[in-house]
Amino acid sequence: MQIDPAFILHETEHWLLNHHLTSKLPGYLMLGAKTPIDSLADMPDAALAELGGLLAKTQRVMEAQLQPKWLYISRYGHMPGLPLHFHFIPVHDWVEQAFWRDERYRLLQGFGSKEQGLTDGAELTLFVWREFGESLTPPPVQGPTVEQVI
Repeated sequence: MQIDPAFILHETEHWLLNHHLTSKLPGYLMLGAKTPIDSLADMPDAALAELGGLLAKTQRVMEAQLQPKWLYISRYGHMPGLPLHFHFIPVHDWVEQAFWRDERYRLLQGFGSKEQGLTDGAELTLFVWREFGESLTPPPVQGPTVEQVI
């Protein structure tokens, strides 16, 4: 996958850190392997040696600069053809408030905690993906824009 250079924030020998290409959520970053490998077990030792420090440094910088309420760091892997990559999703108070205002997501309450006013990372990740990544009308952003974050 070719990454627009305007989205690239940092690069090492084995890894590329960029803003998510389609997300309208400022600060949603991706740390991806440069090699077309989709398994940690198959990564070269040198790439694995870089990974821990990059994950920690990215978290440290994001928390200091963006000050999210939560920072989700995750790895999925069911998309064929994409190299190993990690998602860094900053969840601010205003993101969670937008989640609670959207009545469509109340259906999720039937699947988890019955306590009113509680949500979890899975629900907020779904909300971020659908509303900031796929929706033609994403929720309004509070704070810096994607371009300002980059």
